[in-house]
Amino acid sequence: MPVVTHRLRDPDINPCLLESDASSRCMDENNYDKERCSGYFLKYKNCRRFWNSIMIQRRQNGVTPSMPTAAERDEILGAMGKMPY
Repeated sequence: MPVVTHRLRDPDINPCLLESDASSRCMDENNYDKERCSGYFLKYKNCRRFWNSIMIQRRQNGVTPSMPTAAERDEILGAMGKMPY
């Protein structure tokens, strides 16, 4: 697997892997009709926006790595009690 593809499929690097897969699956199932999958695209966009804001906060606070690992993300979402996106 190419390095770029491997990085995109790594759950520690890509926090929105499930949303990305869901939107791709929707496109496959609906003959690439973007209008039918707009809800999936919006959820993916909101996911990216949310985790990007977390990453910026962590950088400003000097926390490394700037993107939380998959386990840390589960803890963050668990503390919130619901999905923020």
